[in-house]
Amino acid sequence: ALMPRQWLYHLQYPALFVALLLLLVTLSPLTPAINGAKRWIPLGPVSVQPMEFVKIALALYLAYFMSSKQDLIKTFSRGVIPPFAVTGLFCFLLLLQPDFGSAVVLACLLFFMCVAGGTRFIYLFFSVALACAGAMALAISSPYRLRRLLAFLDPFQDAHNTGYQLVQSLLAIGSGSFFGVGVGASKQKMFYLPEAHNDFIMAVVGEELGFFGMTLIMVLFAMLFMRCYKIIMGQSDLRDRFSAFGVTLVLAIGATLNLAVVMGMAPPKGVAMPFLSYGGSSLLASMMCIGLLLNFSRTAR
Repeated sequence: ALMPRQWLYHLQYPALFVALLLLLVTLSPLTPAINGAKRWIPLGPVSVQPMEFVKIALALYLAYFMSSKQDLIKTFSRGVIPPFAVTGLFCFLLLLQPDFGSAVVLACLLFFMCVAGGTRFIYLFFSVALACAGAMALAISSPYRLRRLLAFLDPFQDAHNTGYQLVQSLLAIGSGSFFGVGVGASKQKMFYLPEAHNDFIMAVVGEELGFFGMTLIMVLFAMLFMRCYKIIMGQSDLRDRFSAFGVTLVLAIGATLNLAVVMGMAPPKGVAMPFLSYGGSSLLASMMCIGLLLNFSRTAR
């Protein structure tokens, strides 16, 4: 929030380099595999998940690119290939972890930034088609991903195996009724719902606080994003506007995908709920986004 804007704008390439380096470290023998994935870097008593900071670094880079290359943005060679290549590199490294959900988050971030930046519709259409085809190929080629996809389509068909997590999430939300069972009284979080403290925290919120509590949290997020919209539209400088938009997307995409997964509207993927999911890396990244938005709010008209 207090960082001079010019200092921030000199960090787009160093931030990308550091983010790339951290992702490479996660793939090295120095980092242990947790639940079959290598996404965390141990630092003594704590661990860091680089992906949370990759999102911010990529958002700032795309904001720089979209604002400074407006005269080239509609060309393919210089307006489409560079941002797609950078995002594709990060997505490739995330798939090696493997972390399919985070790769989807970066792809969504690129898509919305390109829409706001003015990329030609035909390029976006073919890129989305290729991305969907690639996602389906990855799902079909991996038995684990294919089972999760089929379980998402009908989780109750295999409620004790591949559909277990989603079924338990829906049971938690359904048990909450209108006002919930009470704070701390959740039964599903007592070893029934996997990742109840992390990716599926909103299912526990739905059980303990009910429809009223979940609606209240959604309203609070809506108020936050309305304020973000005012900050974005209040910027007179194009780079400031794109940067504020990119940082807002980091929070909005995370919140939307997390809710979609918890309520069975999207296949299960490891996307944390900003500000609520357990995890220091997620909280630090979310607070960095809020700090940057506060920085931009000072110059909003």
